[in-house]
Amino acid sequence: MRQKFKRSFNELKNIVTMTETVFREQGLEPSLRNVVDLATEELFVNMVTYNTESSEDILIEMKPHAVGLEVSLTDYDVERFDPTRAANVDVDAPLNERAAGGLGLYLVLKMVDSIHYEYRNRQSKITFIVDRK
Repeated sequence: MRQKFKRSFNELKNIVTMTETVFREQGLEPSLRNVVDLATEELFVNMVTYNTESSEDILIEMKPHAVGLEVSLTDYDVERFDPTRAANVDVDAPLNERAAGGLGLYLVLKMVDSIHYEYRNRQSKITFIVDRK
């Protein structure tokens, strides 16, 4: 399934509806749902928040993969930002010594089974896979 979403936080409810539909239609393991929802939401919110130079819709694609799901988010007419090369978050540091930001992306990188980034012709595409273990 593929669908474009406007660059708005109001689209989050529609993204959740898309995920519900994909899980129902594909008969996917329900235990994977929270990881898929959280990772998709975090990546979408980051695109809307930080890729402000674009007014293009964001494409989300979901398709079965082995015993799980592959999800891709494509943002158009944007600068390069590779989440797989983001600075590490020191989760062991005291709260008052931590730098703001980055924790959501850190969680995504820890929760998904694999993540891949592509950038070509001002298109930024992040693909992650969540498998039943």
